[in-house]
This record gives sequence, structure tokens and C-alpha cells, in this order.
Amino acid sequence: MYKILLALLFTTFLNAEVYDGVAIVVKNKAITLYDIKKEMESSKLDAKKASDILIRQKLEEIETEERKITVNSSEVYDDIKKTASRNGMNISEFYEAVREANGMSSRELKEKVKLKLLSQKLYAAIAYSSISEPSEDDIKEYYELHKDNYKHPASFDVIIYQAKDKNILQQKTTNPMFYSPEIVTNEQVLPYERISPELASLLERTQVGHYTAVVPDGKGSYMSFYVKSVESAKKAGLESIKNQIINSIMEDQREQVLSDYFARLRHNADINIIRMPK
Repeated sequence: MYKILLALLFTTFLNAEVYDGVAIVVKNKAITLYDIKKEMESSKLDAKKASDILIRQKLEEIETEERKITVNSSEVYDDIKKTASRNGMNISEFYEAVREANGMSSRELKEKVKLKLLSQKLYAAIAYSSISEPSEDDIKEYYELHKDNYKHPASFDVIIYQAKDKNILQQKTTNPMFYSPEIVTNEQVLPYERISPELASLLERTQVGHYTAVVPDGKGSYMSFYVKSVESAKKAGLESIKNQIINSIMEDQREQVLSDYFARLRHNADINIIRMPK
């Protein structure tokens, strides 16, 4: 009898510990206070909005499971390989570049890519039949309403530092007065339209007068870009960004379909809000 009572007390204690950490239960799947606080920190949102994001994510996770949507390791590898190739790198170099730029391990990257592919498959299953390609009038109207979204630098004036030894290049980026004959420099003006989206994003995130992170150059060495100046922004003409606008319109359509779908799902789902962070 004593052993049974002890076991029951121990189980109750464990359940209380779990319950104390749970903030929201979505169809028997828990969202903890820690999850909400972490989302608040990363997205800079209040508890309500952070919780809404997490509830949507749980509903997507449940919907993915119920539809038996899966992504295998080959699909993840192929997606990473394509991104690496687009940046002129092999897989190992790309992993290292991501680690240097974002502090993300290869395992974390694979998990992120897997979640992205799962979302794409789920979205396609839900929204595909509800999306139609925009007309010419739709494209022109969208462009006029969102012109500011299509401004970008005309070019970047940079000094490219390259070396086989990553540590030597790191010393250069942290101490501009450092000199090594092993470092090769090359000054170039890089037109925005002629560089990869990933490089453009890296350069746009780097302040003038600063170095980018040290990344593989795709040829067995490493490089860092010192941004000397950025040519003033310009508006891209409609024809040059037409495909981008079509993608934006269809993305907006898809998100609206999905928002409506998950709003209905949330309305009918068994969601229990236990507590919120203070």
C-alpha cells in the first residue's frame, strides 16, 4: 500500500511539473511558457502575438501529420546542394559559410530546411487549387502600390580579401592594420543585378566601412568583403522585376488562403489556454 501511494505521489509530482510549464494545449500538443518567451525574444512581439504564431505552427504540425506529409533526408540534401551550388560552393563549404554567417550548425540547418520543405508541401496541398496567376493589370497595380519594396542598391564598392588560411583572414577582419602576404586583395564594383541573392543579402546587411563574415569562396580558400560604399538606391523598372512581382502576388494570395484556412481550423480546434507569461 505504501509503495502504491508513493508511486501515485511521485506521478502526481511529475505531472504537476509538466503542467506548470505548459501555457497552451493545442489538440493535445503543448506549448510551454518557455516556447512563448523564446518566440517573444526572437520575433520582438508581445505574448499574445507570439502565442498566435506558435498556435498556428502547432496547427500546421498537426495538419502535416494528419495528411501524412513527409520529407526525407534526400530531399533535404538536394535542397541544400542546390543552394550551395547557386553560391558556387560544395556542401561542406556551404555548411561552413552558414556556420560563420549565422552560427548555425549543419544539423540545425538540415532541420530548418526540413521544416521549410514540409511547409511548402503542406501549403501546396492546401492552397494550390485556390491560387491563380495574376493578370497584366494586377501586376501593374501591385507594382504601383508597392514600388518602395523594389528599391535596392545599384552596386557595392568592395575590397575582396582572400586567403587559404581562415584564421589569418579572421585576424584581418578584426584588425584592419594586420598585414600578411598570404592575403590577396581585389577591389571591385559589384552590380546588384549581377550577384547572387545570397551575396546581395550579405552585403546589404553589412554597414559601410565594415567587413562581412569570413566565408568559403568555393575554390578551397576563404574571403571577406570590405564594404567601401554603396551606390544610391534606384527603382527597378517593371519589366526587370515582373517575375518577382508575380511571385509576390501569388505568395500574398497563398498566405491569404492559408490564413483563412488556419483561422477556421483554429476556430474549430480544441485549444486550451492555461496561462500566459507575465
